[in-house]
Amino acid sequence: MPKLSIVVTVYNEEDNIRPLVEAISQALADFSYEIIYVDDGSTDNTLQVLHSLDHPHLKSIELMKNYGQSLALMAGIDHASGQFIITMDGDLQNDPTDIPHMVELAETGKWDMVAGERVNRQDGMVLRKIPSRIANYIIRRSSGVMLRDYGCALKVFRAGLAKELGLYGELHRFIPVLASLEGARITQVPVKHHARQFGVSKYGLSRTFKVVSDLLLMLFFKRYMQKPMHLFGNVGVILFSIGLLINLYLLILKLLGNDIWGKPLMIVGLMAILAGVQFITIGIVIEIQMRTYFESQKKKPYKVRTLR
Repeated sequence: MPKLSIVVTVYNEEDNIRPLVEAISQALADFSYEIIYVDDGSTDNTLQVLHSLDHPHLKSIELMKNYGQSLALMAGIDHASGQFIITMDGDLQNDPTDIPHMVELAETGKWDMVAGERVNRQDGMVLRKIPSRIANYIIRRSSGVMLRDYGCALKVFRAGLAKELGLYGELHRFIPVLASLEGARITQVPVKHHARQFGVSKYGLSRTFKVVSDLLLMLFFKRYMQKPMHLFGNVGVILFSIGLLINLYLLILKLLGNDIWGKPLMIVGLMAILAGVQFITIGIVIEIQMRTYFESQKKKPYKVRTLR
């Protein structure tokens, strides 16, 4: 069993394959390791370059189509066999020479995840750095996971943690939050960052909307994953109570001889009652699904770190 598994996800990175494999090999010469490349449906010669390399520690996974970075990472992590799993981008912007120090920190047992922080980021200011800083601030303040750089792909995990993350959809941006939900102890260290030499970036401003929607999902996971009724039930009770008060007020007006038919307030009251019933019902259904999720897989809603 290798000590390290380096998972690299790539999409149309044919010119970056060979130099990155060589850089990883030089940086990890003193470790037992495997390099797992996940080709996420590339349309260039990425896969052919991978197959042409004669490297004893290199494995390649070809996905059926382009699934996105999160699922490509999941595929690589699922096939990793190392004690520690390292994720990094395949565009040569991450530096493999940072890995030994990060692994050293993880080996102390104090940290379950060591994340990189690009302190001297070599990207454009307007399209990359400023949006990234804004996103980092929003995620940091809303999630409570106080990391300075969420976008750095270079991370070291304990294998058990990495395989429990559940990287569905586009959640790779929120790996530290997912790790925190699993009870992981996380630290961040400065790492080197290089300008892209070959190929083009796969990121753009369009991902901003995805980040916002995924952030809402992360907030739900963090606060209400194991108690969804506290969210939907509370909203439902508030709406139902507001609707009930409005309709009681209108009933009193009616008994006093006032004409209430056609009043907008009556419609608001009825809608509030119906919405309240719907939210309470949704809360009950999700609560049942949450219990089914844990009990059908014999999972526990808690995790034990040590037992003495």
